[in-house]
Amino acid sequence: MAAVGSPAIAVPAERVLPPATVRAILFALAMGGFAIGTSEFVVMGLMPDIARGLGVDEPRVGHVISAYALGVVVGAPLLAILGARLQRRPMLLALMAFYAFGNLATALAPNYTSMLLARFVAGLPHGAYFGVASLVAASISPPGQRGKAVSRVLLGLAVALLVGNPLATWLGQSFDWRYAFGIVALIAVTTVATLARTLPPDPDEPRADPIRELSDFNRAPVWLAMGIGAIGFAGMFCVFSYLAPTMIHVTGVPEAWTPFGMLAFGVGGILGSLAGGWLFDRLRFRAVAVILLWSALLLTLFPLAAHSMWTLLPAVVAVGTMGALAPVLQAHLMDVAGEAQTLAAASNHSAFNAANALGPWLGGMAITAGLGWTSTGYVGAATAVAGLLVFVLAWRQQRAAVLNPSATTTRTPAR
Repeated sequence: MAAVGSPAIAVPAERVLPPATVRAILFALAMGGFAIGTSEFVVMGLMPDIARGLGVDEPRVGHVISAYALGVVVGAPLLAILGARLQRRPMLLALMAFYAFGNLATALAPNYTSMLLARFVAGLPHGAYFGVASLVAASISPPGQRGKAVSRVLLGLAVALLVGNPLATWLGQSFDWRYAFGIVALIAVTTVATLARTLPPDPDEPRADPIRELSDFNRAPVWLAMGIGAIGFAGMFCVFSYLAPTMIHVTGVPEAWTPFGMLAFGVGGILGSLAGGWLFDRLRFRAVAVILLWSALLLTLFPLAAHSMWTLLPAVVAVGTMGALAPVLQAHLMDVAGEAQTLAAASNHSAFNAANALGPWLGGMAITAGLGWTSTGYVGAATAVAGLLVFVLAWRQQRAAVLNPSATTTRTPAR
């Protein structure tokens, strides 16, 4: 029986598999997340190198980041709808193969225009992969550990920030930035092979109905959850996107030190990913408020910490813990999306990459206006507060649904 306040929803049915098989599948899913995380964030660490290699300035390289984010925003719902009738296993394999192709095209891009196009193409399968991977992880895990399972998949992103991004940054600085994306393509191919070997077909998996998914997707709880991600998460990307030039121009360290900033952010990302799953399994949707309040506080303090490596690195670790929001919102959407599970799970990453586009854009505007590199902290704190306001709207909508279910067409919300 569902707990009081729990939704009567179409969450992924639990599959009973041997524990060793579950661990192998989660590892393979996280490996795909590692490839995606390395590719998505390495541009930020290699911004000066890519600018020199393509003969453009650093702000134009920022548009490369936005092109990838736009690909995610477009590709997540589009591929989720197009692949709605596919089973999750072949869809995962196809999405990761597509990701390998996009990164190989990035590595071979001859000029700035082709680089923009290649990054857009690489971003297309990003959200759909994480959406389907999260549903698979939830389906092979006990119901009370869905948050933990989703966080394990997203842990690949955090490990990419800790290990993949610094190593790819070092590789790009030492040899050529193109090698970083070539390595990502190789990891993506390895993920395809590993998933093909470890993830068994599920003959009992129900086929999704694209029309029904669209209907259940177009409801207030789903859109408000994605609004929280698109706005509240922008602050992390605002600071991280300009971390390398901030370290060089404000902290005053040589360019070769920037991988240490990436490493610090990765430590925070791992802590945040683990904390997010733990918080959701205990606080459910209320965990969002805790994370956003924490985010607003630490982003406000970031400009004060940026002037010394001794204070900058702990501050960057703290900024990385904002990643706790990702598994919380991903698991929450499983509770409110009804039968739009695949579409909502994939579109959640569209929201995060809308934040990835919004954050650097707002930060760039502040820097261009002469407010300095550290102004990204204040801009990010403002977006965290704005995300908290969206959470309040979502929370009030949920409480109204609990108190008067007949007055709304939305399902009873999770606690």
